[in-house]
Amino acid sequence: MEIDDITGGAAVPEDSARPIGRIDTTTAHAARIYDYILGGKDHYPADREAGDALRREWPALPIHMRANRDWMNRAVRWLAEEAGIRQFLDIGSGIPTSPDIHEIAQSVTPASRVVYVDNDPLVLALSQGLLNSTPKGRTSYVEADMRDPQAILGSAAFRDTLDPGEPVALTVVAIVHFLLDEHDAVGIVRRLLEPLPSGSYLAMSIGTAEFAPQEVGRVAREYAARGMPMRLRTLAEAAEFFEGLELVAPGIVQVHKWHRDGTDGEVIRDEDIAMYGAVARKP
Repeated sequence: MEIDDITGGAAVPEDSARPIGRIDTTTAHAARIYDYILGGKDHYPADREAGDALRREWPALPIHMRANRDWMNRAVRWLAEEAGIRQFLDIGSGIPTSPDIHEIAQSVTPASRVVYVDNDPLVLALSQGLLNSTPKGRTSYVEADMRDPQAILGSAAFRDTLDPGEPVALTVVAIVHFLLDEHDAVGIVRRLLEPLPSGSYLAMSIGTAEFAPQEVGRVAREYAARGMPMRLRTLAEAAEFFEGLELVAPGIVQVHKWHRDGTDGEVIRDEDIAMYGAVARKP
């Protein structure tokens, strides 16, 4: 059922402060809007109002969001199956939605390890859904702001979960469009990637308005009106995140075009997708 009231039943990591009192139920939140539009259950009336307003401005928004989620699933599976990655650092994990990264990775290799990072109190309250690892693998959760990479990389969960000598996939999915120019999104991602060893990967999806500028522009204005300003990027700006890395074919493309297996038969129009996606290897 939908969340209109948080009770004491939410499971949280043992070493985490109880977040319930910090959840603002009156203000829409990007992760909860995403959950609502994708048909989830962890949202409030303010999130539903915002989601409905966004869909009125761009009816293709649910198609866009599902395509982004499907891209993440394909990228993680490719990293696990084709690149042999066994460790993942997921920035901006959001509300648990099955299959999550650890479920996909551990379905390939049960010993895979994942560190999830987010700073939303509701995600922390629901984080038990991110910690249901296989016995051979391991998952952990870090409550931190991605704008503070050192807080993430210096956390006990990061140190205790991931082997610094083995490659790691850094996944940054549908989050950097909420970082403005003054936040230096490219610099943040580079600082997160810097300590990871050679053979690690960066997988990112990056918001853009290049394919439906008017519609996506209206969506951006709706987010901004609710205190969530956006910085949408061109293809050239998206490419800055991958400088010095080896892009996996087909490079930086709209998410619905990246390694699509074609089994679902759904036809997706380019103008219904406002996200670039890519995977690249650190030499």
